Amino acid sequence: MSEPMTLETLSALDTLLSEDELLVRDSVRRFVRERYLGRAGELFEQEQFPTELIPELADLGLLGAGLSGYGCAGMSAVQYGLILQELEYGDSGLRSFVSVQGSLAMYSIWAYGSEEQKQKYLPEMAKGNLIGCFGLTEPDSGSDPGSMQTRARKDGGEYVISGTKMWITNSPLAHLAVVWAKVDDGGPESIAGFIVERDASGFSTPTIHGKMSLRASVTGEIVLDEVRVPEERRLPAVRGLKGPLGCLSQARFGIAFGALGAAKSCFDSTVSYARTRVQFGVPIASKQLIQQQFAEMGSEIVKGDILSLHYGRMKDRQGGKLRPEQVSLCKRNNVRVALEVARTCRSILGGNGILLEYPAIRHMLNLESVYTYEGTHEVHTLVLGKAFTGLNAF
Repeated sequence: MSEPMTLETLSALDTLLSEDELLVRDSVRRFVRERYLGRAGELFEQEQFPTELIPELADLGLLGAGLSGYGCAGMSAVQYGLILQELEYGDSGLRSFVSVQGSLAMYSIWAYGSEEQKQKYLPEMAKGNLIGCFGLTEPDSGSDPGSMQTRARKDGGEYVISGTKMWITNSPLAHLAVVWAKVDDGGPESIAGFIVERDASGFSTPTIHGKMSLRASVTGEIVLDEVRVPEERRLPAVRGLKGPLGCLSQARFGIAFGALGAAKSCFDSTVSYARTRVQFGVPIASKQLIQQQFAEMGSEIVKGDILSLHYGRMKDRQGGKLRPEQVSLCKRNNVRVALEVARTCRSILGGNGILLEYPAIRHMLNLESVYTYEGTHEVHTLVLGKAFTGLNAF
């Protein structure tokens, strides 16, 4: 039995990465394997996020990694994507924590905040001393954020905000929330962002329990009951849906990289299992049907890696900008691939595939959420459909 070829050897992607990119990736890879993987199943089973790792994530420069200035690491888009892939090799919940902190909460302030807001919040968020969350989705407003019911009413030098946000990663841990609301009961173009601090009267973040996905991620609501926010905590540099959608585009790009980390975890562990699992006198990896499945999965993962790297290089060349349709293509493709890989690996593992001893079932359940959040698979399908036909099917 010869040594198997790895996905990295097959794709030869390392030959296209710079020394700095490899250094960043490998440092996060070590962290995940040494500090997280050994208890990933236990954390998932017990619905625990390892908050004690937050200072280590900060020391590695992973919080707001893709932002420049204000104590942030200023990594390239490719570097940022690579670190998220390594984090999601561990668990989608670990990657989600970093994504929400950097690509949503911190990016909102970095892109749309005042200089005073940036100086006050971003350095402490990069250090992990302040945890943020991002309040857009509501109980009755998911794929159609323009229909949100949260309202902000001007009252002298303050805004009074009322409403409920749902499915908010990090909210029970958060020291602050970037909340999007319609100002003075206006339409979608009246949407504005506000920085709401934890100690604001009327602000609460109840935890959502009973999840069968992203169990190692802390998820909650944001309840705003006549919360008073000073005018200086309104994000001044954006108005309308352009603000939150711009933040989501940053997060979706990272997810496109990250989801392949979950796929690789499933693939690597299942190849190892199939080489040692003997049935009918031979390892199941020697069977043609099993090899066909590995060939299909490996091909799709490699293609997803190439797609991510291509758009990552474009993003770096174009000052951090990609067309929304390009981000949709990458997120839609790579998350679909990852979910299909996880499901196939679970099947190859047989009965063992439902045990947390193996990562496939955990990643499979997590990816069901990743398939839905930051724009559902169906919404990204319609984004691409509109791009190709010029006709809006929403």
